[in-house]
Amino acid sequence: MIKRLQKLTQKHSFFLFGARGTGKTTLLKTLFSKENTIWIDFLSFKEQQRFSLNPDLLTEILKERNYRRVIIDEVQKAPAILDVVHKEIENNKKIQFILTGSSARKLKRGQANLLAGRLFTFALHPFTHLEWNGCFNLNSIFQFGSLPILAGYKGAQSKARYLESYVQTYLKEEILIEQLVRKIKPFKDFLEISAQSNGQIVNYSKIARNLRVDYTTVQNYFDILIDTYLGFYLRGFNRSFRKQINQAPKFYLFDLGIQRALLNKTQIPLTSGSYEYGQVFEHFIILELIRLKAYYEANFKFYYLRDKDGNEIDVIIQTPAGEEILVEIKSALVTNKSHGKVLEKFLPFWDRPCSLQIWSQDEKNRKIGTVQHYHWKTALKKLFKKP
Repeated sequence: MIKRLQKLTQKHSFFLFGARGTGKTTLLKTLFSKENTIWIDFLSFKEQQRFSLNPDLLTEILKERNYRRVIIDEVQKAPAILDVVHKEIENNKKIQFILTGSSARKLKRGQANLLAGRLFTFALHPFTHLEWNGCFNLNSIFQFGSLPILAGYKGAQSKARYLESYVQTYLKEEILIEQLVRKIKPFKDFLEISAQSNGQIVNYSKIARNLRVDYTTVQNYFDILIDTYLGFYLRGFNRSFRKQINQAPKFYLFDLGIQRALLNKTQIPLTSGSYEYGQVFEHFIILELIRLKAYYEANFKFYYLRDKDGNEIDVIIQTPAGEEILVEIKSALVTNKSHGKVLEKFLPFWDRPCSLQIWSQDEKNRKIGTVQHYHWKTALKKLFKKP
């Protein structure tokens, strides 16, 4: 059993969110005793129907026995039960409620907002490099991603089949059954476009033209991916918050393997040193930042920056102390002064304390000019070190 970094409270009630297949159920079964615990699984259609038709059934069950804990898996499939959970939390402080979800979209339509402040919120992601332990293999992760179940598959073909099945299951279970879109065909085409656009500044108008849908439909499609934890935005950097929200964001899918499955590339190994390899390495580092931030509850903010001349900083990290770290992500095995030239272009115009850094696969950590060069593992360790 691979130990997860996410630390969950044993006493306070909480939501555990994350995409399907990130190991939410496995983690809960590992951490929480079955004694005096009732487990309600809404992946079971029978259970889903029972509680959808009669949400107050939960109250009746809790009266019959002195339960210590209630775990409701995939709660978005029967959101009406949230009203009952809210009532029970108010009336019985001794019961811990644990609610998992892979879609915030239906919860927004329900009463999840009533539970804000009463339930902690945690997120679970695919494995980080720290969670793979001795099984960590960068090339394998680049090709197949980091979904936990893949640790149990040995052959490349089996891993590829699982990822292809995941994409089809998502279309069926999360989109069609949950009725998140009216027409599946344009959304299915959009999924491939989102994979092609991964790590790029989103051009809603261009995508809309390609799909022959309107601009707002494309925005809604991206919102669906974000609400189902299959992707996230990286916002453009600007000192002015108003200008910042008006800038088009970059979009990243939540897992490298899922992106490659959408592009039908799971059985094609990456070539080190290629342009695609560099893109995947950047995607990998961005994912590590997002995942470790969630697990260490670090109050960092992440942005990208592109100026009018096309010069770009891959990620800007704002720390709680006010420092800004400008990072160029390079897949190179050996870096040199030329890799930091874009960072140094921005330095004269920066009006706050900042650090210029290259994160790469170069094992030698050193400073060249004004730019600090780190191996990516060293950089992440320094960033997320405990005070």
